[in-house]
Amino acid sequence: MNKDQKIIIPGGAGLVGQNLVFSLLHKGYKNLVILDKHRKNLEVMKRLHPDIHAEYADLAEPGSWQNHFSDAQVVVMLQAQIGGKDYQEFVRNNITSTELIIKEMKKNKVPFLVHLSSSVIESVANDFYKNTKKEQEELVLQSGIDCAVMRPTLMFGWFDRKHLGWLSRFMKRTPAFPIPGNGRYLRQPMFVGDFCNIVISCIENRIEGVFNITGLQQVDYIDIIRAIKKATKSIVPIIKIPYWLFYGLLFIWGLFDKNPPFTTQQLAALTAHDIFEVIDWPGIFNVKPTPFEAAIQTTFTDPTYSKIVLEF
Repeated sequence: MNKDQKIIIPGGAGLVGQNLVFSLLHKGYKNLVILDKHRKNLEVMKRLHPDIHAEYADLAEPGSWQNHFSDAQVVVMLQAQIGGKDYQEFVRNNITSTELIIKEMKKNKVPFLVHLSSSVIESVANDFYKNTKKEQEELVLQSGIDCAVMRPTLMFGWFDRKHLGWLSRFMKRTPAFPIPGNGRYLRQPMFVGDFCNIVISCIENRIEGVFNITGLQQVDYIDIIRAIKKATKSIVPIIKIPYWLFYGLLFIWGLFDKNPPFTTQQLAALTAHDIFEVIDWPGIFNVKPTPFEAAIQTTFTDPTYSKIVLEF
């Protein structure tokens, strides 16, 4: 196990990247290169870990960032467009960037790739995110590079700016928390701390293949909201409103917000009733799973990391 190997993490300033860097450093890895085009989130990374190399890079454009691949041993590809209304942004950040990264890996003979795909690949949903993530995954699998492709379900943990983290912050700002319909939409949330340990296991053991990384506990959306409310000691009431009204409010919101935190497409995905395969990832990757309630407590009560909020 070479703790000195250079690991490049494109898109490394987001939820998974911030947690992965924390976990890698904790395990003794230091030769890390973080590439991301979100300046504010890169500043968070630099402030927390001043000894690693964190660099601004638009991965959909050729640039000096490509020079880092010359002596790299591993790439953990995390960059992704998750939300938004502009299809071309999804193409640019999910597909074009991947084509350039694969090209650099081949040019410099980087031997191993861990790719963050998504469980949405197997979802019944039909939206910009699913379609471009599916094409992105196909690019990776057809590249000929030794790789592990991870398809996690909804992830949560420290630095969560889009999912449970946003919901917890919204809970603090609203007099009542709205739930679409009855809220009984089954989720299989994955704790990002466990996911990062899975990624590190792939790096250390060169585990190859396509893996559905699903949270082991099935939890309804409304019960996730209740768990957040309990962990944050919120007193905000949870109210159920008709689905059509919830959809309409999101639609109106989207007319005035270029980058809304929650879109009608994401609402459709939430209510799609997907059930994803559960594999024995604790056994495959030798990772001990964190129970959902304990993971929620860690996410929202840590005295340092629970208070750090990334930007969209």
